Amino acid sequence: MSGESFNRYFRLIHAERQRRPSGRLWCPAADVYRTSDGWIVKVDLAGIRPEDIEISIEGPFLCVSGRRRDNVCGEGISHYHLEITYSRFEKTIRFPRSIERVSIERDYHDGLLVLRLHEEETKGQARAASLK
Repeated sequence: MSGESFNRYFRLIHAERQRRPSGRLWCPAADVYRTSDGWIVKVDLAGIRPEDIEISIEGPFLCVSGRRRDNVCGEGISHYHLEITYSRFEKTIRFPRSIERVSIERDYHDGLLVLRLHEEETKGQARAASLK
């Protein structure tokens, strides 16, 4: 890489960092655990109000979406350094089979959403369990 193209590359990176990180879709981190009766899903949603969180299930997909808002910044305030993204977010997790028949317990505390997905037993599963 020539010196000119090297400098141009770093100027582009610098210009990109000057833009406010908002207006784009971001994807929060999540952990998924298998339990004896279903799943536990933890999603890192720091700074998001519970009423701004949407949860949907379609087939084997769990989707957690919503919006993080900047309630501090307003008129007369200019930014100096920003790294937190304030915009819509979406996290989609694919499970090995349909989860449409699960019951969901929700817990949201200190910016961590914990979903407990309990699989409902079908008649075939209940019969097989009683034969063991």
